[in-house]
Amino acid sequence: MNLFDVYTLWDIEPVKAKGCKVWDRNGTEYLDLYGGHAVISIGHSHPHYIDKITQQLRSIGFYSNSVVNSLQTELAEKLGEQSGYPDYSLFLCNSGAEANENALKLASFHTGKDKVLAFGSSFHGRTSGAVAVTDNPAIRSPFNSHHNISFVPLNDIEAVENELKSGEYAAVIIEGIQGVAGIFEPETEFLKQLEALCKKHHAALILDEIQSGYGRTGHFFAHQNAGIQADLITMAKGMGNGFPIGGVLISPSFEAKKGMLGTTFGGNHLACAAAIAVLDVMKNETLTDHAAAVGKYLIDELSKTDGIAEIRGRGLMIGVQLKPEQTDLRNRLLFEDHVFTGGAKNNIMRLLPPLSISKTEATLFLQSLKKQLSL
Repeated sequence: MNLFDVYTLWDIEPVKAKGCKVWDRNGTEYLDLYGGHAVISIGHSHPHYIDKITQQLRSIGFYSNSVVNSLQTELAEKLGEQSGYPDYSLFLCNSGAEANENALKLASFHTGKDKVLAFGSSFHGRTSGAVAVTDNPAIRSPFNSHHNISFVPLNDIEAVENELKSGEYAAVIIEGIQGVAGIFEPETEFLKQLEALCKKHHAALILDEIQSGYGRTGHFFAHQNAGIQADLITMAKGMGNGFPIGGVLISPSFEAKKGMLGTTFGGNHLACAAAIAVLDVMKNETLTDHAAAVGKYLIDELSKTDGIAEIRGRGLMIGVQLKPEQTDLRNRLLFEDHVFTGGAKNNIMRLLPPLSISKTEATLFLQSLKKQLSL
């Protein structure tokens, strides 16, 4: 049997990782400015993370959600404290797409409406509802075509108001920072006006913080930079540092009913142990503040670097708009200088390193980048 061939793969197989470095089968060391697509939050193979999962596996690794699991309660309490949403409820699932599916369903349950407003160039996942609110026809099959979804340009508040004034919308879903699109931010004033319009027209505001959350931008969630509060917040990626887990933070105004949501694997013992370990390390090592500081250093230095068209982002979620002649830059960085970076359409390099990346490691990346840009 062969694997279903849907991925374009680099001919590299990492077999070991620690901190912000990975090693391949040949023993070659790579600097990780990609974080496995923003998943590695506290660094590869963190000892507290390993201990927490190992200890949990020695006791019980899994049982279903038909029994009490005190790890879920511990996770909810720690997440509420660190995120700034202590009065919200937590629904646990397995991935970002699943989190968005459940948030959309909750919004529809809560409002009794079925229309959703999303934004141009958005990405919210590949499952049915999530892909329907993703602005990419290439990944939307006929089965995923929902006629109750509308798209408007990011940061166009007039377009939002023209849609919401009908009163037909259950929700507006927006990324804290658009990641797959190439690191594009909602403007602060736009987010404030969006929050107000959602309240005025009784539409739930869903903040997709799957890539931009968990300390990556210097706030626990990117939208907190604008001082707004969402009704529903979706999370995944950095939440488990590589162990699959996702979640939805739910406003106390939303009513829970038995059976309205469910999951087999979501919130299992191992997943919760991993997520608790992540929050422990984030707090003890002040990684959110660290991400802000190292991110600022990177952005400042990149802004002074010749050969780059534009720098976007905050903290350790950075988009580097490369010039047209630099189409092979990421490959050169990977295969010549052994640096992993992410990509996006229109020749954009995405930097999504572990939040624990040191200033020294950031400098090593900058040196490699400047060398390749000078060639």
